[in-house]
Amino acid sequence: MFEAGIPLRAAIIGGYGNFGSHVARSLAGDPAIQLILAGRSPAKAKAAAAALDAANPAEAGAYDLAGPPEALAALRPNLVINMVGPYNGQSYAVAEAAIACGAHYCDIADARDFVTGIGRLDEQAKAAGVAVIAGSSSIPALTAAYADAALQEMRAIRELDYGISGAEQSNAGAGTVAAVLSFVGQRFTQLIGGRMHEVTGWGDQRRVDIPGIGARWFGRANAPDLDLFAARYPGLADHTFWAGHAILPMHFGTALMGWLTRAGLLPRLDRFAPQLVRIASLFNVLGTGTSGFFMTIAGEGDDGAPLTRRHFIVARSGHGPYIPCIPVIHIARAMAAGRCFDPGAQPCLGLVSLADFRAAFADFDITETSV
Repeated sequence: MFEAGIPLRAAIIGGYGNFGSHVARSLAGDPAIQLILAGRSPAKAKAAAAALDAANPAEAGAYDLAGPPEALAALRPNLVINMVGPYNGQSYAVAEAAIACGAHYCDIADARDFVTGIGRLDEQAKAAGVAVIAGSSSIPALTAAYADAALQEMRAIRELDYGISGAEQSNAGAGTVAAVLSFVGQRFTQLIGGRMHEVTGWGDQRRVDIPGIGARWFGRANAPDLDLFAARYPGLADHTFWAGHAILPMHFGTALMGWLTRAGLLPRLDRFAPQLVRIASLFNVLGTGTSGFFMTIAGEGDDGAPLTRRHFIVARSGHGPYIPCIPVIHIARAMAAGRCFDPGAQPCLGLVSLADFRAAFADFDITETSV
């Protein structure tokens, strides 16, 4: 644990990557935080740390997810932020190493099994007196923040329907692309009519109008929310999550590959992530750098009458990828400011409020409307 008056030592694993570098830049100006950028390449970590204009000069370190856990202890962290995806199939080695050296842990995982299974570390985390928080990302943290806010005027939520439409996904790293491709053409469950039903990833194409953007296409997508929210919101009967690409050839090309995978003509697509990133870069000229999010929450008001709320987020100037970083940034700042998080291992639910997200949106080219 760390002492009052001494900067929180926050180790960002993957701190020189696309998402990790954004988190580092966002936290650099906080005098209550001492950053340690770490990854498989000590040279890249050192260069990133040297280039960072930090209130407390950033340190650099080496840490490989497949390496010995003692390497994390050598960084002397109070908080470990795991920014290395994809999280599908990733072990809890980083979280366990953090627990072993008495450090808190959080990540931006959106992989269903990874986030929902984090509870297996609960006893270890409590014994060490640290908080282990998985899924500090758009899903489930942002989506839960909207649903929690809706309960202020609803006595029950019956339906949740939401989706994310990315901008030029080719600008994302192979890990991010692999996370999406992991469910394309694969079967998973969603809550429909009060029961879990199997659906196909990127199937059942639909078009949604997002104010400020226009029409975007979506296919069914997998998320930890689909397991977590039924227990969190009793009475929930229909729960669907969708994803899509802004660039139509990429979106429907992904749908075609999903169909070929489902037919057994292609293997799991995530293994081709590096190659598909290169191919997708050919379509950048068709993009706009604008991402979109929609969410419909339907339920019953306090008087029992039907009540529906709709929310939309538009992120321009390529700022969409910053949104999943907001929860880990908020958690790090809160810890540095002295906020105590309950020891134990849990998904990131109820830890970042809708007001916290909205305050962060104001720092970027991100607009949010609610009706």
